[in-house]
Amino acid sequence: MKFKTLALVGALLAVLAVPVAAQVKEHTFKVGIGLSDDHPQAVAVRYFGEQLAAKSGGKMTVKLFSSGSLGNDISMTSALRGGTLEMTVPDSSTLVSMVKAFGVINLPLTFNTELEADAVLDGPVGQKLLATLPDKGLVGLGYWENGFRDVTNSRRPITKAEDLAGLKLRVIQNPLFLDTFNTLGANATPLPFTELYSAMEQAAVDGQENPPATILASKFYEVQKHLVLSHHMYSTWVLLMSKKTWDGLSAQEQKIVQDAAREATAYERKTIRAFGDKALGELKKLGMQVTELPPAEQAKLRAKLQPVMAKYAKEFGEATTAEMMAELAKVRAGTK
Repeated sequence: MKFKTLALVGALLAVLAVPVAAQVKEHTFKVGIGLSDDHPQAVAVRYFGEQLAAKSGGKMTVKLFSSGSLGNDISMTSALRGGTLEMTVPDSSTLVSMVKAFGVINLPLTFNTELEADAVLDGPVGQKLLATLPDKGLVGLGYWENGFRDVTNSRRPITKAEDLAGLKLRVIQNPLFLDTFNTLGANATPLPFTELYSAMEQAAVDGQENPPATILASKFYEVQKHLVLSHHMYSTWVLLMSKKTWDGLSAQEQKIVQDAAREATAYERKTIRAFGDKALGELKKLGMQVTELPPAEQAKLRAKLQPVMAKYAKEFGEATTAEMMAELAKVRAGTK
């Protein structure tokens, strides 16, 4: 009996010792993004691929398609739902047409710091939003930072709230963005990101709004002169996988993907913040004139946008909005 027991234990240990790679099938995930190949988002996708490969013994890999070569955020997200593309990293606003509650993330002048956003998105509110995606044919693997959005234009410096009036600004194809800038007096023009550079180059629009990291990586300084640190919205991307792809993975493979995504999320946030800190100085060196809105002018923006806040708090769900604001209040109380 003792011999049989030892043999059984030995056999069990041998099974447990089988390398993870032997339990994993070969998978190559195509990941499409709209940003350039050297943008921190692309760098983080490649890091995600490295983590996948390391954890799967080289069986699971990533193939990156950058610069909108597979389409824009909307078309690539649609491709995920149809099962013709494995992964993409769209702006969270892209998901509002499917799950209205995602819009609360972009409510203007809500977050004060990146760490506040991390706490809310990684907490109950953010995870509850991700939990709505499988019903839409998507699996959310984490929130990647885009950053605080700032306004650029080719016409004039912006030093006060009123200076936005009359500017034709490209915005994300999303009603909240349209209403926000139209309320501030600008002429908001929805365009896919992949068409933005040429639109500014041809003066079809005066400017746009994006974080400094994207402004630098996309070389907008070549066609834009003025940048104001308006910080009017916090913007995040969602690392997405097609549910059809996800459902085709074993439990072990799904865990590898989740673990790699978790590490890549931390890496992406760290990378883009470091890049963003340097980006502002680089943009100045490259000739952009940078202005900052004084607190009194930020307060004017906030006052003008109160009707927009009220409208979209209702649109996105008053309960979800209240839950996010309560969570944000807890975060702020805990950091004091």
